[in-house]
Amino acid sequence: MGKLPKLDSALYEAELSRLQAELVEMQEWVKSTGARIVVLFEGRDAAGKGGAIKRVTEFLNPRQARIVALPVPTERQRTQWYFQRYIEHLPAAGEIVLFDRSWYNRAGVERVMGYCTPEEYVRFLRQCPQFEQMLIEDGILLRKYWFSVSDAEQEKRFRSRMRDPMRRWKLSPTDLQSLTRWEEYSRAKDEMFVHTDLPGNRWNVVEAEDKKRARINMIAHLLASIPYEHIERPELKFPKRPPSTGYVRTERRLQNEVPDVTTGLTKGNRYRDPEDAD
Repeated sequence: MGKLPKLDSALYEAELSRLQAELVEMQEWVKSTGARIVVLFEGRDAAGKGGAIKRVTEFLNPRQARIVALPVPTERQRTQWYFQRYIEHLPAAGEIVLFDRSWYNRAGVERVMGYCTPEEYVRFLRQCPQFEQMLIEDGILLRKYWFSVSDAEQEKRFRSRMRDPMRRWKLSPTDLQSLTRWEEYSRAKDEMFVHTDLPGNRWNVVEAEDKKRARINMIAHLLASIPYEHIERPELKFPKRPPSTGYVRTERRLQNEVPDVTTGLTKGNRYRDPEDAD
């Protein structure tokens, strides 16, 4: 299949809104039934994982849909069982947890950059399928997404981030090394798939050259994979306000009020992520 044209922005926005409404329906089902969902977002640096997560969670209740993006492990955590620090973030009944990178760090960046020993890496490949099978057997709905992007597109996005002060924080020295270690990361990904892309627990590969298409495709796939149903919500009725009991609001001059800076505003250019450009 040849390269598809960029997805039309108006079509993208309309379909995204429809899918986000369905995500709200799905969350209501999760809350009502006590289901537990774990979604892993993995892939190349700058492949669009963060943008997809943002669109998934935009209208969800953050008390029931959490994003987990763990920092570098502490010295104490390095002495724990590898999966231990991830376990505490797993969902309880009625919750959705989205991992912005997950335990698969060990099979990717840690493996390529030498942050783990060969013995730790081999142990991970052996234990990971067993660990995930335990989650599945306990009733957790586990979904794994790999965002795939070409080396040329990755470099283009890296260069864009270097020029954009709004997104410069997304770029680290380790990220940039992925440019020179492209084939090493490719081999690590292939080996990881051999051990962890298993029947009943497959990796779902998202073609992410076009971020808009990737978001639509990923969200649509997630919704289709969850057996959610429409849940009737109780009708809400506004209560009548009771008569006043004589309360008088505190005088504004007695409060430390935030200054109004809006009166001097002028129209400016709205920030637009260059990577989302048509």
